Amino acid sequence: MELRTAASPIDVKHYTTERLREEFLIDDLFQADEIKLVYSHIDRIITGSAVPVNKTLVLTAGDELRAQYFCERRELGVINIGGAGTITIDGKDYKVGHKEGMYIGMGSKDISFASDSASAPAKFYLNSAPAHMTYPTVLIKPEGKEEEGVVIVKDCNKVELGSLETANHRTICKYILPGQVESCQLEMGMTKLEPGSVWNTMPCHTHDRRMEVYLYFDMPQDALVMHYMGEPTETRHIVMRNEQAVISPSWSIHSGCGTQAYTFIWGMVGENQDFDDMDGVDMKDLL
Repeated sequence: MELRTAASPIDVKHYTTERLREEFLIDDLFQADEIKLVYSHIDRIITGSAVPVNKTLVLTAGDELRAQYFCERRELGVINIGGAGTITIDGKDYKVGHKEGMYIGMGSKDISFASDSASAPAKFYLNSAPAHMTYPTVLIKPEGKEEEGVVIVKDCNKVELGSLETANHRTICKYILPGQVESCQLEMGMTKLEPGSVWNTMPCHTHDRRMEVYLYFDMPQDALVMHYMGEPTETRHIVMRNEQAVISPSWSIHSGCGTQAYTFIWGMVGENQDFDDMDGVDMKDLL
């Protein structure tokens, strides 16, 4: 597990491009037959991936958590951006297809990941936050597919925003949030931009009570997203490629503009779970 410390906005304004990428970019996710985890001191979020190809991968706490098992004091959100796979939790199998997800509650001891096919492996994207109580484990199927004997959210909370004229026509699909899939503090969802749209989260905002991580994907190898971060009056950018993630502190804006349409997963942890608790930034105030 890789460890990253928190960063001050006073220091970040002096970072070089290399230093900025070292601190906030996660660029080596989704390695075959590996679980990759990055532990950030920013609200103690863990961002990671599991790509089982030729073997089943078992999630362990490692020395960093000082725990008997990964979810002893944590909750876990998972979204699969690859082929069909299975997540096994304490002996129970959950079939998780492309762009389906799971919320795994605190206290879940034995967690493993497998793919249905080595030629089209699952790519499980992980976000985890500290938890103070146990909420039910839930299989999340945005397209409403049924599965007998399993607690399922059959239809995610979807919101369509923006327009083609402003190049930000997009659909937000909320996977984990209060009133739908309950959690202690973790929220997760997916935003898909429509063809011809390239901007996300613009006009931009901060939310001082929550930090956020973005995973950009569904991008050709020659495409990129310019991810904008920093204080509104001290903005910086990080060049993002396909299947790379970026950590956004609570004091930072988090916005992107791509060379073409793309999809991204957002995960938030922090003080509250109010999705609309944002501090908007007027376009004229950006520097």
